[in-house]
Amino acid sequence: MKKINVVKSNQEFNDIIKTGNCIKNSFFVIYTKSNKLDRYRFGISVPKKICNAVNRNKLKRKVRNILDNYKNLYSKSEDYIIILRNSCLDADYKVLEDNLIYLLKKIKEKD
Repeated sequence: MKKINVVKSNQEFNDIIKTGNCIKNSFFVIYTKSNKLDRYRFGISVPKKICNAVNRNKLKRKVRNILDNYKNLYSKSEDYIIILRNSCLDADYKVLEDNLIYLLKKIKEKD
């Protein structure tokens, strides 16, 4: 994932979470909001109470890898905030991949 496709500022994170659409399952909560840019952007968040920094970064790398492998599932001018839940810690890569892909397809169908 390129740096240009990342939501970085705390203000943008909060704005997307407050005003965006929400979809969730037992592993992820995804907030989406359209943007005026000609590209998609992602923000990935893992709460501190789930695990330590090393494991949080591992989970973020897994999610980034899944997103890079399935670029055709998200629309161009859209912002996505992905928040991981407690159950992600015990799940293996394939389960995370299946659940995230399912949610992304569901979001695409709504549009």
